[in-house]
Amino acid sequence: MKAAVLFECETPLSILTDIDVPEPQRGQVFVKLSRSGVCHSQLMEARGRRGADRYLPHLLGHEGVGRVVSIGEGVTKVAVGERVVLGWIKGSGLDAPGPKYRWRDKILNAGGVTTFNTHAIVSESRCYRLPDEVPDDIAVLLGCAVPTGAGIVLNEINPEPGTTAAVFGMGGIGLIALMTLRALGCARIIAVDVAPAKLDVALSCGATDVVHAGMQDPVAAICEMTGGQGVDYAVDAAGRARTIEQAFESVRKFGGLCVFASHPPAGELIKIDPHDLISGKLLRGSWGGASNPERDLPRFVEMYSAGNLPLEHLLRERFALEEVNEALEELEQKRAFRPLIVFPD
Repeated sequence: MKAAVLFECETPLSILTDIDVPEPQRGQVFVKLSRSGVCHSQLMEARGRRGADRYLPHLLGHEGVGRVVSIGEGVTKVAVGERVVLGWIKGSGLDAPGPKYRWRDKILNAGGVTTFNTHAIVSESRCYRLPDEVPDDIAVLLGCAVPTGAGIVLNEINPEPGTTAAVFGMGGIGLIALMTLRALGCARIIAVDVAPAKLDVALSCGATDVVHAGMQDPVAAICEMTGGQGVDYAVDAAGRARTIEQAFESVRKFGGLCVFASHPPAGELIKIDPHDLISGKLLRGSWGGASNPERDLPRFVEMYSAGNLPLEHLLRERFALEEVNEALEELEQKRAFRPLIVFPD
């Protein structure tokens, strides 16, 4: 198989061919990939922003879609020939260890799922059957972006109709959270970003207001829009210490809830006013939107089919595997929403 491999943090991924693939073992599934998403978590790994990496060299990618080629002993959740979503959030099935690939005289490590590769051996617990009506470009988002963005709203916020919300960061997770807030009937949804083009897309996805955080103080702007009260809910999907702080500052006292979906680089801490906590503001981090794939994926697919998750808005940039470093750079420079790697048939 061919794969993008990280040999050293803060250096470009290496595109390797002729990687030897072992037979799938107990609890493992061998998949031919058709699409992979490129998300902020993979960017942080490649840039070394998650601290020391003990597994180099290793493969990357944690959301994808493909078709099952073969299965190992004990696998009953998926069958040969089925289309599947691959994601990092554990579901049912055997939780098998990641494989070790071989390239020349080197061992290449991999976790329970990788998707920056033409083929992958993944754990059964990271595979989910895919309904036929969902196209590959959309299906890839079900591996991470949708469970996290929509899951935060459905599972952790569960907003009352008519309430107000702010979303910081109009990447894939932020836009999906915004769409879900709209679908659940929030009356006012304020999108915050530093990129005007992303704010334009946010308006087309259901935002009622936008704040250009590079031109104005988002907390002051949100406070003014809400009559000095702050919003009922805030989601931070920008993954920076300051944006988490601003999202928390923007929620109202006595019940306002802020949920953040990502984390800053290793070593960076957030700073909050303790008085906000004793005044009833709530702050919570999210692990994949608290999603349970078997429970939630059918609901996400239903929302997409009903037009409540117009995920096509995110899919603007497509790359070949050989262009993965360009895709990461586009993401880092905030020029991309959710880059896709498209594999040949």
